[in-house]
Amino acid sequence: MGDEEENLGAWLIGVNKLKIQPFKLPPLGPDDVRVRMKAVGICGSDVHYLKTLRCAHFVVEEPMVIGHECAGIIQQVGSEVKHLVPGDRVALEPGIGCWRCDLCKQGRYNLCPEMKFFATPPVHGSLANQVVHPADLCFKLPDNVSLEEGAMCEPLSVGVHACRRANVGPETNVLVMGAGPIGLVTMLAARAFGAPRIVVVDVDDYRLSVAKDLGANEIVKVSTSIQDVDAEVALIQKAMGTGADITFDCAGFDKTMSTALSATKSGGKVCLVGMGHNQMTVPLTPAAAREVDVIGVFRYKNTWPLCIEFLRSGKIDVKPLITHRFGFSQKEVEEAFETSAGGGSAIKVMFNL
Repeated sequence: MGDEEENLGAWLIGVNKLKIQPFKLPPLGPDDVRVRMKAVGICGSDVHYLKTLRCAHFVVEEPMVIGHECAGIIQQVGSEVKHLVPGDRVALEPGIGCWRCDLCKQGRYNLCPEMKFFATPPVHGSLANQVVHPADLCFKLPDNVSLEEGAMCEPLSVGVHACRRANVGPETNVLVMGAGPIGLVTMLAARAFGAPRIVVVDVDDYRLSVAKDLGANEIVKVSTSIQDVDAEVALIQKAMGTGADITFDCAGFDKTMSTALSATKSGGKVCLVGMGHNQMTVPLTPAAAREVDVIGVFRYKNTWPLCIEFLRSGKIDVKPLITHRFGFSQKEVEEAFETSAGGGSAIKVMFNL
């Protein structure tokens, strides 16, 4: 049909090479919907794929449409879809579990070994005019939540899932290592979960100022030198007023994890969210002797309804995180990824299609 022939996607075709070219949609199944993309954000993993053609153990071996933070408008619904109609504005959860393995059956579908996830090789992503996706992974947006905010449900879901895993609540003071996009949404989620005091740590003055503007109680600037950990832990604990009950390492480097383990109070928790280093050397034994628990997170599960409710109610405002906007042309796609990769004042770069 005509719509399929006109559909274009942003294909990753080599290191630092993106090209907008035709993208053929799969057939619409009875439980699927066809969605016209309207807002797609750039994630750090997208930039990583563009620069190196790999992220962790996922490797791009053939051209792939990029992008996974997305929202759009329903164009067509499958014969069995009852809860959505054409014209509905939806946020898309990008990962499709198999629903047959033990992990899926236990509800931990984010750990499914057969997970098909937008723009994780070899699965095509969502930076395209249209996509076909399971209807049960498309969540209707309230009238007061924009499509851009809908696309932000994906990174926000990481923060929400991390807060659930660590049991953040009104009695837990929180330390966030890293004030990039994921550190900032984790901070916003922790506040929404009731954390009374949040301290944010980073090496960058601008990002720390953003964290402060978004509601961090205190900010602490640190160096990149592992030699400074002890002195910086003292600064962090002074800013916190005590040890942190829960620390989120949203960077994932030797230094940030070492700092997190030392700054967290005895009996507390460190939640590793960032994946900067695949292997780390950290002082685990002293932390274990103080019964500091280390928790891992991978993506998220069952988070979209809560994210949308946080946005609808105003409990979380993600709009200040969207710092740059681009259209969907070859020139603008290239500029957008350069802007995102450059860091600086760019927090979340968003495409408006």
